[in-house]
Amino acid sequence: MQLWKRKILPYAENIFLKPRMEQMFDTEEFIIAVFCCVDDGLKELTQAQPIRSRGFSPALSDAEVMTMEIVGEDPGFDADKALWQYFRDHWLSLFPQLPSRSTFVRQGSNLWQYKQWLEQLLAHRLGAFDDPVHLVDGFPVSLCCLTYARRCCSFKGEASYGYCAAKDEKFLGFRGHLLGSVVTRF
Repeated sequence: MQLWKRKILPYAENIFLKPRMEQMFDTEEFIIAVFCCVDDGLKELTQAQPIRSRGFSPALSDAEVMTMEIVGEDPGFDADKALWQYFRDHWLSLFPQLPSRSTFVRQGSNLWQYKQWLEQLLAHRLGAFDDPVHLVDGFPVSLCCLTYARRCCSFKGEASYGYCAAKDEKFLGFRGHLLGSVVTRF
């Protein structure tokens, strides 16, 4: 992990702290960049008090568990079983110490307070508290209506089913979100 942090960390900080639309990277680089940010944030949060004061340390680090949960939100894995299965099937090379599903879920749920602190730390770093007002809007990006969803070949495996309350309909596609503030431009 230290080699990845030396090579990817400056790139990751540039992505997360100064986002630009033209910078894109593949899933492996995204996982590494998220891990670097989470690991540094956890080290900053736990300087005075370690997470565990007794007992054995788990095979999978806390930063790795939190990274898996954050990265798992991107494809839309909201169930612990689907998240664990995805990383076991596709990214076992990056997480070779992946424990059983129950151990992974238990370790992740025991980190709830550190997840909240990390979220606040990243929000401060990204300037979320600089502006007094934030506007957030979500909208569906529909590929097709539910009638044709079974035959739709576009983005197979990436698109998911959703519900649009404004139109009162179910759809196959993606969800887009727009965040803006009084000071920043869209």
